[in-house]
Amino acid sequence: MSVTTRPTVGPPGYTETLPCEPETASRARGVVSVALNTWGIAELAEAGTLIVSELVGNAVRHTSCRLVRVSVRRVTDDLVRIGVTDKSHALPKMDLVADGDETGRGLVLVDALSHRWGYYELRWGRTVWAEPAVPPC
Repeated sequence: MSVTTRPTVGPPGYTETLPCEPETASRARGVVSVALNTWGIAELAEAGTLIVSELVGNAVRHTSCRLVRVSVRRVTDDLVRIGVTDKSHALPKMDLVADGDETGRGLVLVDALSHRWGYYELRWGRTVWAEPAVPPC
């Protein structure tokens, strides 16, 4: 019996499909932490775990999806892309919030922690992503 292997094409990355429920944010933070530590950029872990928590939280609160896919990719030496994919077609938007509001700041936080963020639509859903910058040495 022969085994055929195929080379990996593209940047290194991690993905995991998880239930779309509040407890998933903890597992998603673990996926991001493992990736960043493996790539030797643990200094990005605080921002990365906050970003993925907010993206998963938004998917849980604003969609009726059963599953989400969390992905972390090393796009370049100085950028990491963290994404959450679900089956929703609703487009993400930053809400205007007042000082006393207890919710609605998720994407504002993602924006503050990221070099850039955005989304792309899929035939069956969307991915919301953010790219925190790796701090210079």
